[in-house]
Amino acid sequence: MSPDVKASKQALRREVTAVLRAQAPAARDAASGQARELLISRSEWRAARSVLFYAPMAEELDVWPLVREALGAGKRVGLPRFVPENGAYLACEVQNLGLDLMPGHFGIREPADHCAAFSLKWLDLILVPGVAFDLQGRRLGRGKGYYDQLLAGLRGVKCGVAFDRQIVGEVPVTPHDILMNCILTPTRWIGP
Repeated sequence: MSPDVKASKQALRREVTAVLRAQAPAARDAASGQARELLISRSEWRAARSVLFYAPMAEELDVWPLVREALGAGKRVGLPRFVPENGAYLACEVQNLGLDLMPGHFGIREPADHCAAFSLKWLDLILVPGVAFDLQGRRLGRGKGYYDQLLAGLRGVKCGVAFDRQIVGEVPVTPHDILMNCILTPTRWIGP
């Protein structure tokens, strides 16, 4: 990665993260609820038989309540699990939230070791967190490249999930960065 792209990414991460941390919890909760309502109204959600979720960190848009809804509707649910031995995420199926979750490598809820790996070709909808997105589907992650490695092997609809404040004019990218097919915010669906 060129020094200019790296510096641009780091500056954008700092800028957007500061804005997210300043957001009041009540506003974050309300916006997350709006985004969840918009998502379940979409044909991409209704048609998906399997969904890869993420366990949100404090400043991320919270899609977690939809995990229960997806399980209740008979959808197959996956979550990423970090595998430190190879420094990569693995998509694993979760069937019971009480038994199948544990604190992961980064302190984020992850599938327990007994959860089976999800065949990547079976994932219909992948909900993807990020620090920032732009209208062309470019995503700025946290800087390690782990999520892009996972996304590279997935065939389903890759949907970036973000607050409106995370949509920026342009996200600097490198060849390994994976584009989103669409982006969900509390107020809009960006993409087809």
